[in-house]
Amino acid sequence: MKQAPIPYGRQSISEADIQAVVDVLRSDWLTQGPSIERFEQAVAQYCGAKYAVAVNSATSALHIACLAAELGEGDTLWTTPNTFVASANCGLYCGAGVDFVDIDPRTYNLSAAELEKKLVQAKAAGKLPKVVIPVHFSGQPCEMEKIAALSREYGFAVIEDASHAIGGKYKGEAIGGCRFSDMTVFSFHPVKIITTAEGGMVLTNRKDLYERLIRLRSHGITRDPAFMEWESDGPWYYQQIELGFNYRITDLQAALGLSQMTRLDEFVAARHRLAARYDELLAQFPVVTPYQHADSYSGLHLYVIRLKLDQISKSHREVFESLRGQGILVNLHYIPVHSQPYYRRLGFQPGDFPESERYYAEAISLPMFSSLSEEQQDRVVAALKEALS
Repeated sequence: MKQAPIPYGRQSISEADIQAVVDVLRSDWLTQGPSIERFEQAVAQYCGAKYAVAVNSATSALHIACLAAELGEGDTLWTTPNTFVASANCGLYCGAGVDFVDIDPRTYNLSAAELEKKLVQAKAAGKLPKVVIPVHFSGQPCEMEKIAALSREYGFAVIEDASHAIGGKYKGEAIGGCRFSDMTVFSFHPVKIITTAEGGMVLTNRKDLYERLIRLRSHGITRDPAFMEWESDGPWYYQQIELGFNYRITDLQAALGLSQMTRLDEFVAARHRLAARYDELLAQFPVVTPYQHADSYSGLHLYVIRLKLDQISKSHREVFESLRGQGILVNLHYIPVHSQPYYRRLGFQPGDFPESERYYAEAISLPMFSSLSEEQQDRVVAALKEALS
């Protein structure tokens, strides 16, 4: 009997999760209801942040975070090439320019050392960034203390793209507490650590940013008389005071997220057990297993290996296709953003960010999700052995 394929990521939905959604379906609220605020409070409390704003995707969260940071025409956003395109596109949505900082060869995160070098050059040229978005790739946080120090020295805002990283820690504190940033963004896509089916969130400790984020997710509308330009006509009244968007999450989604939060630590612990077992099983394989920085406790959204191509007789593509052919649905995170056709038309070229390009030529994301069994993991390892032979 043919075995079912093993995906690279998968959500874990419990009976309690299902019941939470059913309870909302039977309530008076489907779209904007009390589960949203409860979900926001649960995540903010877990992370140690003052405020949280739930939205319909992490892409939307990045967009309104950039707008709240007053990114606009004539400004520039910097991020890493090793990310999904949303981390860069959010700057373009605001009318700003985008540039990249190459990655650290061990963590695959935006390199703090490369950032500092680029900032020195940008200051001399009078072209400093308005916003920097470090991406916590695979769930491992960037060197946020160093990045925060650079933000104070060079005057840019920091938005952490922690789409992979809820449940992780940096220097013993939960990612999302915004100690070293202005805002942090999470993703709740199904393959992420917890899910709302689709959704995202922005966290911050600044009340002014929170108030603007709330307006931006809902058409730029306020019902608070303190922000209105003239006196309210009555209890039904609202004013649109800026251009916002319909980026609202639903009560159904928030109920699922709130239920998932009760198992967040369990999910991350399971991922760590699986990663440790992968490390052991792959120790003699011609691959580089993930490096974990001493300051970090990764959310481990991904488990990425790099092929030692000089030690095997197959190409990167051949290994990838062999794994897929054996029912191991590996993936590749990520194609460097600057190499995409759209960004090539903006002037970026091959060779601009060589460390990201070297990484891309060797990387494969193996299956990693909390319910992955040891038997499934053994299948992955056996398939990789066959692919490399």
